[in-house]
Amino acid sequence: MLDGVTLHQLQCFEAVVSTGSFQAAAEKLRRSQPSVSASVKNLEAQLKLSLLDRGGYRVKLTEAGRSFYERTRLFLKDAERLASHAAQLAMGEESELRVVIGDVSPLPETLALLRSFFDRCPSTRLNLYFESISGPVERLLEGEADLILHHIDKANPRLEFVDLFTVKIVPVVAPNFLRFPISKSITPEQMRDYVQCVIRDSARHSPPRDYFLVEGARSWTVSDQLMKRELILQGMGWGHMPHYLVARDLREKRLLPITGTHFRGGEAELVAARLRHAPHGPVATRLWRFIAEQAARIVPSKR
Repeated sequence: MLDGVTLHQLQCFEAVVSTGSFQAAAEKLRRSQPSVSASVKNLEAQLKLSLLDRGGYRVKLTEAGRSFYERTRLFLKDAERLASHAAQLAMGEESELRVVIGDVSPLPETLALLRSFFDRCPSTRLNLYFESISGPVERLLEGEADLILHHIDKANPRLEFVDLFTVKIVPVVAPNFLRFPISKSITPEQMRDYVQCVIRDSARHSPPRDYFLVEGARSWTVSDQLMKRELILQGMGWGHMPHYLVARDLREKRLLPITGTHFRGGEAELVAARLRHAPHGPVATRLWRFIAEQAARIVPSKR
């Protein structure tokens, strides 16, 4: 039924409907009014459908035309995206990029950073992954990511990186969670009787790693920092949290720090990292430069 129907005919039909007249459609398409009118008439003849009611001052859609117009509009958008994609491929630009965000990365700031870049690259699809502990670096080293936002071993010669900021890690408990007073001298032996909440290492091909784990203590494992925070708030365990995630809880005394001689917390140096000698396409290169330019402005908000 669509044999012989051309893209130009559909564009003329869409323009007449969206502008309200053949003259306005002709101006929009930079064509003559007779050629636009002829294209729409030929389209109706090939489809054996009456798409437009020309009886009034302004052309209107028929019932069949209304249904066909909705499909036409979607089809033309797809055709436009296809043309843009073909042009992108012809220029050697990547059709997609794979980015991994690590578990200590502040999501509002890192997602805003990525959005501000990919808003300018509508033809490049962003495949976004969330991994924890060793997972981001494993994906990068195994060629499953173009870029990660996480902490790394900066001595690894296979990686190059851009420093973003330092994430402070603090041990916290809910009020009345401990059966003894909080002090700077709390020992691991005292905490051994309490459930410790830890993040599950998402690495698949390397031994799992745990940070700040008290040896011999019971532990509950969760997949992300928000779940971990909620468990600690509910008094179901204690654990080390990124400070930016619990800053407001600490200010409002919903959580209490147990930082001291034996539980000093720590720091995670958040970076953007990629493989040093891997081939980087034009979009990946622009993203790398953009992150380097924006690095000094990325500061996690204190909630």
